[in-house]
Amino acid sequence: MAVAGLHVKCGSSINKSYNATVENWLTKSDQTVKLVKQQDLLSSTSLINANPTILIDESKTFQTIDGFGFSLTGGSASVINSLDKTAKVALLNELFTSKGNGVGISYLRISIGASDLNESVFSYDDLPAGETDLTLEHFDFGPDKKDVIPVLKQIIAINPDIKIMGSPWSPPVWMKDNGSSKGGSLLPQYYEVYANYFVKYILEMKAQGIIIDAITPQNEPLHPGNNPSMYMTALEQADFIKNNLGPAFQKAKLKTKIVTYDHNCNKPEYPLTILKDSKAYPFVDGSAFHLYEGDISALTTVHDAYPDKNVYFTEQYTGSNSSFEDDLRWTVKNVVIGSMRNWSKNALSWGLANDEFYKPYTPGGCSTCKGALMIDSKGIIKREVGYYIIGHAAKFVPDGSIRIASNLIDKITNVAFKTPEGKIVLVALNDSENTETFNIEVNQQRVTTSLESGAVATYIW
Repeated sequence: MAVAGLHVKCGSSINKSYNATVENWLTKSDQTVKLVKQQDLLSSTSLINANPTILIDESKTFQTIDGFGFSLTGGSASVINSLDKTAKVALLNELFTSKGNGVGISYLRISIGASDLNESVFSYDDLPAGETDLTLEHFDFGPDKKDVIPVLKQIIAINPDIKIMGSPWSPPVWMKDNGSSKGGSLLPQYYEVYANYFVKYILEMKAQGIIIDAITPQNEPLHPGNNPSMYMTALEQADFIKNNLGPAFQKAKLKTKIVTYDHNCNKPEYPLTILKDSKAYPFVDGSAFHLYEGDISALTTVHDAYPDKNVYFTEQYTGSNSSFEDDLRWTVKNVVIGSMRNWSKNALSWGLANDEFYKPYTPGGCSTCKGALMIDSKGIIKREVGYYIIGHAAKFVPDGSIRIASNLIDKITNVAFKTPEGKIVLVALNDSENTETFNIEVNQQRVTTSLESGAVATYIW
């Protein structure tokens, strides 16, 4: 390992002029090292060399970070619940604390009703065909009472400050124009009752001890082909927010944030359409994005147009057919580093867990979505690439951290933060095909280090 301009073997004596240590946690693309603490780097005040330098400037600040994490799908909760009590407690402590071997997940997204990573499709107010429930007297959490809610309660006991975002894949089918869980649109005559459905959901979750920090009105509103799903145009969403959802939240005195869009980066005009609506605008906290299409810079496009509104990154899956190396490189570059450098307050990967067959998923749901964990029928837990992608940020960058300035150098992409404890954290990826050596400088203290091709490292001062 190159340290402060010198190649130092383990156990070698170090010049006393080095006066600060830098933690170094590494993942290699060949999987020989996965989120493992390396020998500390030792800094110098007078290091001079020809290597490119990442200069971190904590005087230049950007967005405050809400957290890093995953979607706790119904399927994720069910496979976690399949573990015996001792194994489940150990796993949840590993996931939701940063001490020891913990990865410190600080943000979760959950589905309001079923997502496509549930065993079956359901809403919280399912009725026989032809019936309606305008007063929501039949509202019931259904299958979520068995898995999602119990697991969330255990998570909150471990991390009471965890932030939770709720997103529906579909409203109850009696509210839709096609009477189906797949596709269709929300009928205007049910806008008010659907707004009350969100209010009831938030209040009923609060009664369970679960605080919903934010909601989006619809997951992937331009993708009606999933099961469940619903199509909702930007104008429809603006109408729903300004005339129904926002006023309903206001009347109920809810602090839960309304976050619009929740879909791909190729359509920034969708959230921009809502934000430019003067009546919807006051009710909207910000906009959420996925990156199955488009470019991550769309977050900055929306931020720059409305800098007083937040942006969020809420979903990106890793697939069963892609490699550890490819997913590590692409997702760290675009989701972890890319979203943060484009003003996102969070970075979330898709499902937290699945079984060895990538189940459960609904009929027509995603059969190739790979969770951060694979938990087989014998209770053996395999940590997949998503675990390490998010772990490189979540473990070291807690809620309340602030992104600070760091320049981009050729071949090493990066993002820097200052934590509430005053620590400086840099997440860096070697996006070249060769080993690269470079400097990192903070407050006139420098270290020299190197990363192999495709490797990710987190450095902590």
